Amino acid sequence: MNLRLPALLCLAFFSLAHAEGERLTYTCDDGSRFDVAFSADSDGRPQASLRFAGRDVTLPQVVAASGASYRSGDVALHTKEEKALFSDGKSRLRSCMLADSAAATTQPAAPSAFVDIGGSITWHATSPLPPDAVLIVRVQDTARADTPALTLAEQRISLAGNPLPIPFKVTIDRDLIGKNAQITVAARIERKGKLLFISDSIHRAFSDGQPRQVDIGLVPVGGAKAP
Repeated sequence: MNLRLPALLCLAFFSLAHAEGERLTYTCDDGSRFDVAFSADSDGRPQASLRFAGRDVTLPQVVAASGASYRSGDVALHTKEEKALFSDGKSRLRSCMLADSAAATTQPAAPSAFVDIGGSITWHATSPLPPDAVLIVRVQDTARADTPALTLAEQRISLAGNPLPIPFKVTIDRDLIGKNAQITVAARIERKGKLLFISDSIHRAFSDGQPRQVDIGLVPVGGAKAP
């Protein structure tokens, strides 16, 4: 399955509702405002161009099972219909609405809807990996053993020039975590669709309801060494 399909469908939805490049204004519960335009980069990947507090920042879209999520560093935006959750990495999470929405003037306090899952990935190889190899980290709900894991969020990291261990941080929406969910982190290294390394054990993302540091060691697939 092409994991980019949901992202492309989200972009298609925004393109139908708003002309590409059209700037939308959101009003947040703390009185602040920001403008955003949804478009695609030169490779056709969805992105959000955000303008707030005199700053301009472009946020690539990240995988989300509900709504659409965009993130760059500590700046994160999650949109769903007329609502948005926005974090600038400095102040509390803001609950926002489109400025022309009737509900925009009556915003409740924002809940802690985003949660960051972070840690590190390492592996042992006798030679360097190819520069086009990609590390893929997925936060998944593995509650049901008889069905494939549900991917809640994904991060892809280029390995070119990055020393070990590789740090990662993936953001998920708490609304996607069901009562009986079992949230785990899985990682793999691929090159042009070929699987090279994979995590072979269960790595739980939470301990006593709070996110925990997740450190994962990968093993080569089929005993193969790095090419």
